[in-house]
Amino acid sequence: MRRRRVVFFGSPAWAVPVLAALARRHDVVLAVTQPDKPAGRGLRPRESPVAVRARELGIPVEKPERLRKNPAFVERLRSLAPEVGVLAAYGKIVPKEVLEAFPKGILNLHPSLLPAYRGAAPVNWALIRGERETGVSIMRLDEGMDTGPVYRQERVAIRPHETALELSERLRDRGIELLLEVLDRLDELAPTPQRGEPSYAPLLTKEDGRVRFEDAAEAIYARHRGVAPWPGSWFWHRGRRVKVLKMRPEAGEGAPGEVLAVGPEGVRVAAGEGAVRLIEVQPEGKRPMPAEAWARGYGVRPGVRLGS
Repeated sequence: MRRRRVVFFGSPAWAVPVLAALARRHDVVLAVTQPDKPAGRGLRPRESPVAVRARELGIPVEKPERLRKNPAFVERLRSLAPEVGVLAAYGKIVPKEVLEAFPKGILNLHPSLLPAYRGAAPVNWALIRGERETGVSIMRLDEGMDTGPVYRQERVAIRPHETALELSERLRDRGIELLLEVLDRLDELAPTPQRGEPSYAPLLTKEDGRVRFEDAAEAIYARHRGVAPWPGSWFWHRGRRVKVLKMRPEAGEGAPGEVLAVGPEGVRVAAGEGAVRLIEVQPEGKRPMPAEAWARGYGVRPGVRLGS
């Protein structure tokens, strides 16, 4: 195994273990991350989790506002003489002039079976759309959106109650192993073009978390898992949002959104097919609470319609 000179591109906490694993096996000469963003009550600028961890590891950090038409940044990359780049949830499209700064290209750890679920939220949409399996791909970046050729790919079964956070971390951890294998064999491996019909996974919006009671109960639960932890599941009641922190699908029959029962195990609500039991909720401006306590406090009883 040969240590390579690597530049890492990443931003959120999800990418931090990738950076740490690379730093143990290779010479990470630079970490490129998103610029500081306002956070907290005071909206003070806060570094990305990758920037924080890179500094702890003694790795220099760059936070370019843009990559395209940024000759100073490209010159900075070239001055470090990197062999290869590695990208994990960086958050920006990498232009041609940056790609060309790396003799071995830039590898991307992408948590899907490309060309399925190209884009920013592949794990979320795989769950929302009810997939039974997904996977992780190590690809070489090109100028497109996750369109480059693939070095390694592995299928992974989705567990029955797994949330997007849990699944994404499991895929990342397996992806780290594949990434390190590819880096070890980079001189002899040749990536293969993606095959099959592509699908897309755009960034989630707040609306994606809305509980669609007209859907089947299993689809509602799949969406609930896919939007955890953000934007989370929610529905309207009396003109205010109510977050759903815990739910499960069940048997039941009624008009979509109709409350069927309220009891110690929660609030059972009819879906387009079957029903869902709301177990823990959080009314707007309030703390999380058992769904039964919310229902009794807000006058929610059998026959009431939720979601309108």
